[in-house]
Parts: sequence; structure tokens; C-alpha cells
Amino acid sequence: MTGYAAASAASPGGTLSLELRSVNSRFLDLQFRVADELRAHEPMLRELITARVARGKIDCRLWLAQGEASSASRLDPQALQRLKALADAARKAFPDAAPLRVADLLRWPGVIAEDADEDSRRVALGEICRRALDELVAARTREGAKLAAGILERVRAMRARVAQIAPLIPQAVAAYQARIGERLREALGSADEERIRAEVALFAARADVAEEIERLGTHLEEVDRTLRAGGQVGKRLDFIAQELNREANTLASKTVSQAISDCALELKLLVEQVREQVQNLE
Repeated sequence: MTGYAAASAASPGGTLSLELRSVNSRFLDLQFRVADELRAHEPMLRELITARVARGKIDCRLWLAQGEASSASRLDPQALQRLKALADAARKAFPDAAPLRVADLLRWPGVIAEDADEDSRRVALGEICRRALDELVAARTREGAKLAAGILERVRAMRARVAQIAPLIPQAVAAYQARIGERLREALGSADEERIRAEVALFAARADVAEEIERLGTHLEEVDRTLRAGGQVGKRLDFIAQELNREANTLASKTVSQAISDCALELKLLVEQVREQVQNLE
């Protein structure tokens, strides 16, 4: 399911800002874009997100908008030494290049070391992540309710098709058996009535779709029950939709009249629409 959420809070060293974007995916796929100075907090973010979200492609962006340098700020000697070595190597490769300015040096990642309270920053980060997750989950829940309503509407349409097919089957099978019997008599002669009856009985067994109709009804009831129970239903509904598709295909392959064939085709189209929708549900 799709959704967007953002949150920010003051922390040691500046303002923390977090964005969460969610798009449809069959599995949980987390993508992080975290500022270098906050990279150590990525495992905590992953843990908080996976505790609330089970499905979807989640893009998490975290950055720190630093304020004015405080008295606790200092230059990192090791970072300066590494930067100096890089600058010397660059000058050898490009003798005409302009030297680094102080402003360039101060903007280089890691040069300014903050003696910030990491515990306070971690607490602030946990707070904004939970706020953003609350907002994201609420948005996904609203979308999920609309998707569930659409699936239930298609379930009602499938029940109507199944109810339409059931009374047509006995008459269609009887008519088809009569035609098969006539053709067999023409091909085999009237003397071999026993074989004709055996062939007609074999066809009747193959054309019997009562079991498929019953299983379709059971699967549709399970879809209804699962959606009304709520919670994480996407993967379960995905499996049920596969079973619905299997029964619909079997029903279509056994059709013995145009009316039943048309209903079976409409049933397959409705099942495919449900399969597409459940991919987006958590």
C-alpha cells in the first residue's frame, strides 16, 4: 500500500528530519538514505519499521539540519589529515586546480566532530520515527479499507456468478449426454448400448462440477472472513486468490454449455481482479 509521512524534532547538533514513503510490493523491501553522521542509527530505524510494517517498499530518508557550530564543536584531526592527503594527491594530478578554501574544508563530511549527546539524539530519533510510522500506518489503513471494500464487492459478484451457474449444470449435462449418446449410436450402432451407457457415465463423471462449485463457495467465505477479521491479511488472501483461480480454471475446462462458459469466464475475470488487489494489501 502507498503512503507518506514525515516528522522532525530538535536534537543535539541540529534538527532531525525523517521521511517515510511507501509503495506497493509483495514483500517488505526497506531502502535507507541516511546522513553519514546518523548511519549508526540505521539498525534502530530498521527494527522500528519492521515491527509496524510487514509488506511494501519503504523508502526511509533521514538527515540532520545542523545549526550554528556550538562550543562543543571541534575539528577532527584525523579527518583533517585525510583531507590534506587527498588535497595533496589532487594537486599532483591537477597542478592548476585551486586550493581548498576554509568553507570547503568545513563542509567536508566528518571534519567537524560534534561532542553531542548521542543518547539524547537516539531518543529524539526514536520519537520522530514512531510519529512518522503512526502517520504512515494510518494512511495505509485508510487505503487498505478502500481496497478491502473493492475486494468484497467482487466477492459478492463472484457469489452471484456461482449461484447463476449451479442451476444450469444439471440441464446442460443432461442435454450434452443426450447428444453424446446419439453420436455414439450413430458411430457404434444401436446394438452396443452397454458401451454407450459406459461412455455417457464416464462423461457425466468428468463434467460434474459440483465439487468445484462447493470449493469456490468455501474460498469466497474465507476471503470474507479474513477481511472482516482484519490484521495482516495480504499473504493469506494471495494464497486464497490462487486457489480461486485454480477452481475457476477447472470449472471453465468442464463447461458443457455456452451459458456456463460465459459465467465461468466472468468468474475468472473477477478472480484476476481480486488477485491484483490483494497484492497491495498488507
